[in-house]
Amino acid sequence: MGVFPDFDGLGGIGDLRAVVGALLTFVLIVAVLMLIVSAIVWAIASAHGNYSTASKGRVGVLVSVGAAALAGAGVAWMNWLINLGQQL
Repeated sequence: MGVFPDFDGLGGIGDLRAVVGALLTFVLIVAVLMLIVSAIVWAIASAHGNYSTASKGRVGVLVSVGAAALAGAGVAWMNWLINLGQQL
């Protein structure tokens, strides 16, 4: 059975791919900046004994790493699905 996605069936699919690529780039840049700022806040707050702010910095680090991982995993998953669809 030859069921597969027809990416050329929609007009402007190249523009959609460009927008998704730009959004992925934006997400990764924000995640890296958030990681840097949160790590600095965590380090300074821990050094000065402000454990409430240190825990917020730690949560920021974990959220930024999670966001970057989800963005990368989303791209890998979509590539896998597209490759699987082309093999069918």
